[in-house]
Amino acid sequence: MRVRRALIAVSALSALALTTPALASAADRTPVVKEWSTQLAAPFSLAVEGHRLLVADGGTGTVGQLQPDGSIAPIVEGVPGLAGLATRGSWMAYGSSVEDGGAEPPVITESGLNIRDPRSGTRYVDLRAYEDANNPDAGNAYGVTDPTSCAAGTAYTGLYDSHVYGVAAWHRGWLVADAASNAVYQVSDKGEISTLAVLPPVPVTLTAETAGMLGLGDCAIGDVYYAEPVPTGVAVGPGGAIYVTTLPGFPGESASLGALWRIDSRTGALSQVASGFSGPTSLSIAANRVYVAELFGDGISIVKDGQVSPFAALPGAVGVAASSNGTVWASTLDFAGGPGKLVSIANGEVKVQAHLRR
Repeated sequence: MRVRRALIAVSALSALALTTPALASAADRTPVVKEWSTQLAAPFSLAVEGHRLLVADGGTGTVGQLQPDGSIAPIVEGVPGLAGLATRGSWMAYGSSVEDGGAEPPVITESGLNIRDPRSGTRYVDLRAYEDANNPDAGNAYGVTDPTSCAAGTAYTGLYDSHVYGVAAWHRGWLVADAASNAVYQVSDKGEISTLAVLPPVPVTLTAETAGMLGLGDCAIGDVYYAEPVPTGVAVGPGGAIYVTTLPGFPGESASLGALWRIDSRTGALSQVASGFSGPTSLSIAANRVYVAELFGDGISIVKDGQVSPFAALPGAVGVAASSNGTVWASTLDFAGGPGKLVSIANGEVKVQAHLRR
């Protein structure tokens, strides 16, 4: 399951109009929302270091840096299927994918991580090749797995498919959330790949509507369909714990079945931290708070001590990045065909670094 395919499917069901964000805050002062740019096509990912903000615009294939006047100065251009962005000092990593649009449904034929070393250029790490050799979610069973169900023919195991979507810095390497492999990978700066965790299938009870969309009869209503988990955002939290969001594939993508998971970095063991998200596509961690961007839900939500609360009502929220200085950045998509937006949410003035690191 690919995130972009999920977005297209659900956007057909939801026409979201962007509005001025409303905020909920536990602080004495109400955070100020500032709109910086409306010139973005599909700002899937953000990366922040102090006053420096980078944006990965999947609509234009450009990694750019926000300037004080609100413009986006390009750093890398022409990246196909750009999604996922992270920095580590002067290093940078971002995902790319090549899609065969002539197939129905479209098929991603190439997907990988681009690691940019300021001294020696960019290394391409082929995650699709790793998927073809290992297929980490081959042990997962999807669809209706009950052999007595009239929908038993929908059952299948993990497919050979890769779509790099979320990226985070990790020691002397990177973490990748692969939305089609349903796995989280560790990738070294040298390009060595290993599977850290495979996310579990998501049980969804079929309704008359979803059974009909699957081409099934009324006999399938009430049966359990195990959807692909579709990991999206990935981030590193206190103590080195790794967190990942999942936006389950059809028929769970529009049913508020998204979740936040914690991965033990030593063992790969998974534990669910929170659930009930509607289209979680990105997360960021600062000051022991996890910020989650919900594309079809409450905008930006906060998870603290396992409890979920609204932070910013931002329809179409697709990216979030929280800075250690307290500023939270967020980006949006507009399903009505308008431009994406970039906003800051902060208690006080927000400064932006103009100097580019190329």
